[in-house]
Amino acid sequence: MGFIVFLLKRILGLVPTFFGITLISFFVMHLAPGEPMSLQADFNPKMTPEMRQRLRAQYGLDKPLYVQYSRWLKGLVHLDLGRSFSPDRRKVWDKIRERLPVTILINVLSMLLILAVSIPLGVRAAVRENSLFDQVTTVLVFLAYAAPAFWVALLLMLLFGIEWNLLPVSGLHSLMGYDQMGLFEKVVDWSKHLVLPVFVSAIGGLAGFSRYTRSSMLEVLRQDYITTARAKGLPERVVIYRHALRNALLPLITILGLSIPGLIGGSVIFESIFAIPGVGQLMWSAVMARDYPVLMGNLVIVSILTLLGNLLADIGYAAVDPRIRTGLQEQE
Repeated sequence: MGFIVFLLKRILGLVPTFFGITLISFFVMHLAPGEPMSLQADFNPKMTPEMRQRLRAQYGLDKPLYVQYSRWLKGLVHLDLGRSFSPDRRKVWDKIRERLPVTILINVLSMLLILAVSIPLGVRAAVRENSLFDQVTTVLVFLAYAAPAFWVALLLMLLFGIEWNLLPVSGLHSLMGYDQMGLFEKVVDWSKHLVLPVFVSAIGGLAGFSRYTRSSMLEVLRQDYITTARAKGLPERVVIYRHALRNALLPLITILGLSIPGLIGGSVIFESIFAIPGVGQLMWSAVMARDYPVLMGNLVIVSILTLLGNLLADIGYAAVDPRIRTGLQEQE
């Protein structure tokens, strides 16, 4: 019962936070220079002030900001994100929905790669502190963390796509002959196209998570209960992976939860570079066109992911740390 109350309090606390994020973002977004009709009006010599004003009225930009926000919020309550300012005037959710699976797929693969590599790497570096392995991985990790993602992407495209001609450098599948491929051939083709984007998406997380894991493990390995476990004659593998790693994962849970929206935001870089039709590329196009409804729609998704990441981190803490569960049981 205590855990259910704990969970309900966290969920109810997310609601005002979410609306606060949308309110601030909506007003800040409109402070940026330029308007959606600039692309249509600025380069049209026949555009008169009256025609520009009619365009503003068509987009609803002639109303005060608080009126625009209230209209947008009313639509959001009814699960309507509005229509895009682009010439096609499509619904925002339709544009996001058709691109969201691609971005989710790449980010899930990226997160799995990060967890599969960074945690064992960080644990091994902590166990063998100050060894040659630890020193080499530290240098490589900091180089990977400091390298700009767009530079890494361009370098990999140059090497693997142009110089060595091993991997494709754009799109999700081949343009020629894709429809005639069998299922297995299509999976292989997709895999080849996703190798570079997934690696570029994951490289920063690999560096960060491995360092966090190493630091957390070093702190845990110095605790008295680890010394006691070793004194009892427990195998070193049991001490490391059953006792130390379980407690070292606590701070990583929070970082993992907060990394989820960061991966979506990072999609803007690699999706634009690799010409992947995902949410990141859509967001970049919306920024350039001042397409406010599409920007707010993307912001809603990123905000929800951020808040869900915090919620999952709280749940993860309660699941991993017995002290939190004991506290919740005492509240009953």
